[in-house]
Amino acid sequence: MATVILLRHGRSTANGSGVLAGRTPKVGLDDTGRGQARALLDRLAGVPLAEAVVSPMLRCKQTVAPLVDGRGLDRAVDPRLSEVDYGDWTNRELRTLVKEPLWRVVQAHPSAAVFPGGEGLAAMQARAVAAVREHDARITATHGEHAVWLLCSHGDVLKAILADALGQHLDSFQRIVVDPASISVVRYTETRPFVLRVNDHGSDFAGVVPPPPKRGRKKASSDAEVGGSTGRRGRQ
Repeated sequence: MATVILLRHGRSTANGSGVLAGRTPKVGLDDTGRGQARALLDRLAGVPLAEAVVSPMLRCKQTVAPLVDGRGLDRAVDPRLSEVDYGDWTNRELRTLVKEPLWRVVQAHPSAAVFPGGEGLAAMQARAVAAVREHDARITATHGEHAVWLLCSHGDVLKAILADALGQHLDSFQRIVVDPASISVVRYTETRPFVLRVNDHGSDFAGVVPPPPKRGRKKASSDAEVGGSTGRRGRQ
């Protein structure tokens, strides 16, 4: 299967405000976030991207815009990658939300957390994981299993996708850190996903690009390397 670069949107105008913006319309990038979006052209310069798939939220569209325009990439918008629907919690201050009984559930037992008037975190994970796996299968069928593609979404959504790829229960997803403009990388295979990067702020991603297939071998192996990786680029 293909390799997906999981990109969290750049810093938004809401990230430092102490307010849970959620799906509030027209929350865009701040000056730092716009700089982070422009920097993606250099950070991913060594990665041949087949397509980009993004959340419908403005901050995600703005984050990928320089890269999509600069590369001439096809961009698909998928509502299943949207921000969590925080319902009645939307636009409330975090300092007041921490006093809510549900806050401790979100922290310690997120699989049971359902936001009043919104959605549950388990439902969010189900829709997001279904989306990434469907797009990965589609892009693999179109571009081949050595393709690399970009997915841009939100912190909790990407943490939920990574928890699934790591084989972790959703109740452990708060242990994963996904900062604004950070990159995580997952390669899906028939047997299991391989998690190649998490919360990476660097600029050297050439190593996540799968090498060309060996002559006579049409499919990459989904076996893990016993004893650990040898440090070769990619897997075959």
